[in-house]
Amino acid sequence: MTAELVRGQNHPLPDTRLELRVSAGHPVVAGATLADERGHVPGAEWIVHPGAPVRPGVEVPGQAAAEHRIAVDLAALPETVHRLSLLLALPPGATGPARFGTAAAPFVSVADPAGAAVATYTITGLDRESAVVALELYRRQGAWKVRAVGQGYEGGLADLLADQGAPAAADLAATVLGAVVPPADLPAPSPLVPETSPADSATTTISYTHPSRRETPRAAAPGPAPVAAPGAVPPPSPGPPAEGAESRPAPVAGDAGGWTMDERLYNQVWGMFEDLARSVAAYRSARDFADHRLDRAIDQVLADPGARVGGAGDAARAAARATHEELMGRAQEVLDRDLAQLAAESEVVEPALPVAYARWDNPVWHAYRIPEEPPMAVRLGDLHLPERSGLRIPFLVRLPLERGLWIDSGPGRTSAAGLLDGAELRRLALDSAVAHTARLLAAHPAGALTVHVIDPAGGGAAAFAPLVETGVLAAPPARGAAGVTDVLAQLTERVDLLQMAVRGDAAEDLPPGFDTSRRLLVVHDFPHGFDDRAVTRLRYLADEGPSVGVHLLMVADRADAAAYGPVLDPLWRSLLRLTPVPDDHLADPWVGHAWTYEPPTVPPGSAVLWQVLGQVAEARRRDLS
Repeated sequence: MTAELVRGQNHPLPDTRLELRVSAGHPVVAGATLADERGHVPGAEWIVHPGAPVRPGVEVPGQAAAEHRIAVDLAALPETVHRLSLLLALPPGATGPARFGTAAAPFVSVADPAGAAVATYTITGLDRESAVVALELYRRQGAWKVRAVGQGYEGGLADLLADQGAPAAADLAATVLGAVVPPADLPAPSPLVPETSPADSATTTISYTHPSRRETPRAAAPGPAPVAAPGAVPPPSPGPPAEGAESRPAPVAGDAGGWTMDERLYNQVWGMFEDLARSVAAYRSARDFADHRLDRAIDQVLADPGARVGGAGDAARAAARATHEELMGRAQEVLDRDLAQLAAESEVVEPALPVAYARWDNPVWHAYRIPEEPPMAVRLGDLHLPERSGLRIPFLVRLPLERGLWIDSGPGRTSAAGLLDGAELRRLALDSAVAHTARLLAAHPAGALTVHVIDPAGGGAAAFAPLVETGVLAAPPARGAAGVTDVLAQLTERVDLLQMAVRGDAAEDLPPGFDTSRRLLVVHDFPHGFDDRAVTRLRYLADEGPSVGVHLLMVADRADAAAYGPVLDPLWRSLLRLTPVPDDHLADPWVGHAWTYEPPTVPPGSAVLWQVLGQVAEARRRDLS
C-alpha cells in the first residue's frame, strides 16, 4: 500500500533499488546531496547534479524539466553516506515561476523496482522559496527509511547547500545551476528498451506523467508490431499541428508501455487517471495556498491599528486581493491546459478501446467475437471529478477479480438517488448487475465463466430475462430458501475442494471430470431467503472464493440486512461497492480524491446486450457438445 506522507513523516523502504519521481508542472532542476553521519555534505564530490549526474548509487537528469526520474541504489552508496537528500531548484533565466509559491505544489514519489509507488509527498506551504529539500532517504540501525522534508530556502540553492554544511556553498550552487542544459539544446529522445519480458509483463511500469510530457513510447522487443485487440477501432492518424498551436505531441492511442495493444491501452487509461488526479490535486493545493495567503494578508492589515482604516489599509487589502486573483488565475490556467490535453487524449483513446474496455454505446461491440484469452481488465463504469465532469476516465478493474462486487440498491448519499423511489433504485441496481454480468461473460473464453443466480422471491425475473432467455446461465435462477441453500452448499463445497487442491499442490486429486472454470454468483434480494447458515456460507464465499475462481456479485440494500448488526460488516467491506446512479464514493490511493462513479448503461432500445449474450450462449453450447 502506498504511504501518503505529510511533512516530517517517515516510512520504511522495502528495497535498496528505488526510483524517485518528481512532477512539478513547471521546469525544475533535480539533484541530490549525500551526507555523512552528522548530516553534513563534506565537499563537491558529495553532490549529484546536472554537471555531475552520476555518482555511485545515484543518477540524476542533466537538464531542467517538469518531470524527473532519478535512479537510486542505496546498496551501492559508499559506507560513509548516511543520508541522501532530493533537491529541487528553479533554473536560472527560466520562463517559469521565480519562486515555488506562485506555482503548483511539486509532487514527489518513491517507487520500488516493479514501478509501484512506496511513498508519495505533495510539497505544500511554499512561498518565496526557489530551492527546496523535497525528501531524504536516511540510514537508521542498518535499514533505510524515507522522510518527507519540504524545507524551502528563500535564498535559493546557495542557502540550501550552506545549511547542509557544504563548503563554498555559493560557488557550488553557481556550478550546479550553470550546468543545467537549456531546453533548446536537449537531444531528441531515443526509444527505450522495455525493462520487462513477456513472462513478467504484469509488472510493466505504468507511465503516470501528463500526456503532454510523456516519454517516447517504449519500443517492444524485436518482432512483429503489436496487433490491436479484435474489433478495436484503429486510432486516427494525427494531422499536422495547427498554425501557432502550442508545440505538444498529438495524443496517440496506445502510447504507454506494454507488449500488446491491450496492455498499452490499459496502462494509458490508468496513466490518464493519475494525470487527472495530480492535475486537480495541484490546482486545489494552489487554490488553498492563495486563500491562505489572502487571509494572512488581511489579518496583518487588521492587526495594525494604523493601517486598519484609511487609504493605507484599503490599498493593502486591494493589493492582497489582486495577488489572490493573480494566483487563482495562474492555477486555473494550468488546470485548463492540463484538462484540455487530457480531453484531447480521451477523444483519441475512447474510440480505440477493445470491447472489454469500451462503453456499451461503442460500435466496437457490434464486431464482438468470443475471445480466446481473457483481457487484462474489464470496464465497470466511468470516473470523473467536479473540476471537469465531462472528462470521463474508464474505470478498469483487473481480471480475475480480486474482490466481489456489490451493487448498492439503497438510497445512497447523492441527489440523483434522492429523486428516485426505492422500487426504481432496486430496478436500476438489478439492470446494472445484469450489464456487469454480461460484460464479465463477454470477457471470458467459451466456457471459462459459469454464472449462477439466486433470486429467492423471483422479483428479478424481468431484469434477468436476457440471461435466462439466451441460455447463458448454468441453471434457472434459484428460488426460495431451499434454492438458496442448494446453490450456496454447491459453491462452498467447490471452494473447499479447490483450496485443498491448491494448498496440497494436488490438482490431479480432484474428482474426475471436475470443471475448473470460474464461477460468478449473482445474489438478488438479500437477505430474503437466507438463514444464519446461508449468511455464514455467503461470507465464506466472499472471503475465500476469489482466490480459487468463485466470485460474488450482490444486489442489496445494506439497510435491509440491518437486523444482523455488525456480523455482516466484514461482508460489505470485502466487496467493491458500485452504484446504479452517479455517486462520489470512490477514492484514489494517490491523493485521496472522492471520484464520482458513473455506472455503465446500455443505450435505450439497443439490442447489443442481447446480441453479445446470444454469442456467449452459442459458444457455451458448442463447448458443452
